[in-house]
Amino acid sequence: MDIQEIGKKAKEVSRVLASLFADIKNRALSEMAASLMQAKEKILLANERDINAAREKGMSEALVDRLKLNESRIFSMVKGLKDLCDLPDPVGQGEVIKRPNGLTIMRQHVPFGVIGIIYEARPNVTSDAAGLCLKAGSSVILRGGSEAINSNKAIVSALVSGAVKAGIPEGAIQLIEDTGHESARALMKMRQYVDLLIPRGGAGLIKTVVENSTVPVIETGVGNCHVYVDESADLEMAKNIIINAKTSRPSVCNAAETLLVHKAVAERFIPEALKALEEKGVELRGCIKTCQIFPGVKPASEEDWATEYLDLILAVKVVDDIDEAIEHINCYGSSHSEAIVTKNYDSANKFLSRVDAACVYVNASTRFTDGGEFGFGAEIGISTQKLHARGPMGLKELTTVKYLILGDGQVRL
Repeated sequence: MDIQEIGKKAKEVSRVLASLFADIKNRALSEMAASLMQAKEKILLANERDINAAREKGMSEALVDRLKLNESRIFSMVKGLKDLCDLPDPVGQGEVIKRPNGLTIMRQHVPFGVIGIIYEARPNVTSDAAGLCLKAGSSVILRGGSEAINSNKAIVSALVSGAVKAGIPEGAIQLIEDTGHESARALMKMRQYVDLLIPRGGAGLIKTVVENSTVPVIETGVGNCHVYVDESADLEMAKNIIINAKTSRPSVCNAAETLLVHKAVAERFIPEALKALEEKGVELRGCIKTCQIFPGVKPASEEDWATEYLDLILAVKVVDDIDEAIEHINCYGSSHSEAIVTKNYDSANKFLSRVDAACVYVNASTRFTDGGEFGFGAEIGISTQKLHARGPMGLKELTTVKYLILGDGQVRL
């Protein structure tokens, strides 16, 4: 189907979706989950074709991991759709204001209408985005990357089948199958049909969308995240946190990319922590002091401090104090997720108040920045901007508001 026709259809259907009751949307989500399970083998076969093609093109194993589906990940996609059924429908929620002149003003959450998602190699995004947009009352146009096209086609086919079975009109969930650059640019310019555009992927993709879109954009995704080990930190806790933040799944945006260590504990902490990280297969790049403490570490360049590796690579820097750590984070970070490990109350408060990021942690791994972990159900992404939505974007963040004003003849004097 022509991209303009996709947009037109999505707009038409969005008017129907906006008026659906929660029970109808929940029934659709349940049918979509069931359809995904029924299509599991087809989806895995399609994903296998994508994986083989990616490896033939020389894609790194860390990026292959983002692309790969297995039974566990499909079960997670199914669970995400089912969990959405248990979440309150944000559409229609709001507040009532009574004015002295007798006017009743209702501020009500309403659907955006049509939401476009441009994303790269993670096919689970296809399911998450479709489910979230449907529950939030909007139609969705999905434009995934070429590396996941077979997986995405199989997933969307299953989702549409389930939704239509529940009475949702066709056009509520659509996939742009043309993965060329022009299809993405066309979606960025479809302001007459698309109300909101969300890019999910690397810095290059997000920069392209932000700079070229005429549709309003919410920036998500880039995660140059830090863990700072303060002078009062429990060092065993700090070691466990950085190992989890770096190695549990290095290819995702909430994985740590830089470790900052207070100079007072560097001699004690760095040898043990970096040895443990090396045993996990992490390549280490450090400042001069780090290289002196732990020989064999590759010297870090200026570029390393600003890089989101999405791989088993970690930059390490020794800092003089918490102020230098905060300054480094605010200079090189991407406003995603930042963590301090400390037993000092004042240090924790200073870090919480002065670090500029969507999610700021004390004594916990950055890997918790996730809509499911926050209790929001599935998420559309992690917003790193400050307008409308920030942090994990769940159902409520996928709605906008309108005001309903009730009177009995008032005129303004």
